[in-house]
Amino acid sequence: MEESLIRKHLVKLLGGTDSHLDFDDTVFRFPVELRTVKPNGAAHSAWQLLEHLRIAQWDILEFSRNPNHVSPTFPDGYWPSSDTTPDEEAWEKSIRAFRSDREALQELVANESTDLLAPIPHGTGQTILRECFVVAKHNSYHLGQMVLLRRLLGIWKEDGNRKIKI
Repeated sequence: MEESLIRKHLVKLLGGTDSHLDFDDTVFRFPVELRTVKPNGAAHSAWQLLEHLRIAQWDILEFSRNPNHVSPTFPDGYWPSSDTTPDEEAWEKSIRAFRSDREALQELVANESTDLLAPIPHGTGQTILRECFVVAKHNSYHLGQMVLLRRLLGIWKEDGNRKIKI
């Protein structure tokens, strides 16, 4: 397969718009008063999931491009330190940061000078290709949790292939 086609597929995969959930559809108009609610059976609140998605994706991006990057302590450093209901600015700031880091990953992949298969020099055998797969799978998994959370809270319905946010 031609390398440019692989890059295009990776960029699309990271965007999450093919068979995966769309980030923007999933976080769209999440009611402020429900952002820290954990209904029975849910492990995390929407705020915890959003921040975890942001932190983990940022960490992988920085690891991939910055040899001096120090990852947060696992697992506590990958989750918000408190579950205080974020104001609208904190929620939107987290969304903007997630989008920005996702775009930076997509640009890294699209850049023909990026060797997708070369081991990352400061890693332990990881490649950019592998890190992109990790990000895509991780984001998909936790966005699925957020949709389940929305369903449990009664703020997500589906009608065929159309998502209807309430």
